[in-house]
This record gives sequence, structure tokens and C-alpha cells, in this order.
Amino acid sequence: MWTREQLKTRAKGVLKTSYWKAFLASLLLALVSGGLPSCNASTGAGGRRDWNPFSPNEFGGGFDVEWDGIFIAIIAIIVLVGIVVFLAALAFSIFVRFPLEVGVMQYFKQAAQDDVNLNYLGYSFGKGKYMPIVKGMLWARFLNFLWYLLLFIPGIVKSYAYSMVPYILADNPEIGSKRAVELSNRMTRAQKWDMFVLDLSFIGWYLLGTLALLVGVLFVLPYTNATKAELYVVLRQQALDEGICRREELNLI
Repeated sequence: MWTREQLKTRAKGVLKTSYWKAFLASLLLALVSGGLPSCNASTGAGGRRDWNPFSPNEFGGGFDVEWDGIFIAIIAIIVLVGIVVFLAALAFSIFVRFPLEVGVMQYFKQAAQDDVNLNYLGYSFGKGKYMPIVKGMLWARFLNFLWYLLLFIPGIVKSYAYSMVPYILADNPEIGSKRAVELSNRMTRAQKWDMFVLDLSFIGWYLLGTLALLVGVLFVLPYTNATKAELYVVLRQQALDEGICRREELNLI
């Protein structure tokens, strides 16, 4: 078994000698994930009646057909642009974010084993690794999306069940999409509540981070990522001890 204190103590030990490398790795993941905090502002309209060029009363009824056509064209353009932006964002997430996420997890996993090297950030782009990693991550996220379509709570539960997939793919990109998901499910069985509580234990740090104009949150990310990597190392060892997987399957020979 594991405790939050044990994982956090080990993570702090790793970060003592390599914090800024961990910060760069976490910052990269935050950037490609759109995880940087942002602020949105909105303005309201006054009480008076605003000029509406699409109103037939402004120019007379003879302009109705012309303005309706322009309005429909504008809406069509907006919808088309929205679709293009959505597809571009989806492609970026699949082909850039997913492999980078595995690379960042590989860095933290190896750092937990005293192998601190920023070259691991490009791990997924090595020969024979890229497409298997993309397929594995896409399959896990697709399954999680389907669970979210059912209800919000099952989606959250399954997000914890699939949370070890990036680490598993980092250990062995060729393990296969279905096997990576299956192994993550079995590793996290009876662990999800403790993993949820582990996440909650970082709330205080994130609240402090928000006091520094939200920028402080970025400095908490290395601590979180290092702790979760320590969790994977523990769950992986438990899986090996219980015969859920073999060392050869995770390239641990």
C-alpha cells in the first residue's frame, strides 16, 4: 500500500535537485494542454434601443430579403470557421499534445528513478513510438469521452481508471491500446478513491498559487506531476507482484 505522505516525500526529494527541469517539463505540458489560466470579460448593453441594420423598420421592408441573405451568409461563415478551428484543435491535441504528454510523463517517471534527463520530453517522437503512442492515448481518451456521455460522475471515475495509460505507453509504446487501458484499469482498481483524495490534497497549494495572479499555479505543477509519477511506480510494482503484468511487458528487463 501507499500513502500520500510517502509519495509527496519522494517527490520532494526528486525536486530538490531537479526542480527547474521539472518546471520546464510541466510548463510545456500546460502550454500544449491549454492549461494556462486565463480571464474573460464581458460587457452588457444599455437600456436604450440599439440600431439594428437587420430590422425592416430601419430602411423599409424592401431590404428584408437582401439583409436576410447577408445574415445567413455571415452565420454560415461563422459556423464554417468554428468547424475548422475545432478540427484544427482536435488534430493538435491528438498528434501533438498526446505524444508530448507521454514524453512529460516519461520524464517524471524516470526522474522518480534518479534518471533526470530533459531529452525524455521528445521520447514519443522516436522511431517506432509515435503512432503506437498516439493510438493508445486516443483510444483511452475516446473511451473516457463515452463514459462522460453517460453521466459526469462515471466519466470522472474512469478518468482515474485510465490515468496510468500515459505512463504505461512510456514504458512500452508497443504494448497495444487495449492492453494499456486494461492494465491501467487493473492497476487502479480499489485505488481510485485514494487517488481522488491525493488530488484534493493539492488544493491548498493551488489556492496559494492563485494569489500570485494565477501564475503561482505553474510552480505547483512540478510537485503534482512528480507525486503522480511516484504513484505510478508504486502501482506498477504492485501489478508486477500480483502477476497482473510481466516485467518484459513493460520493458523492465
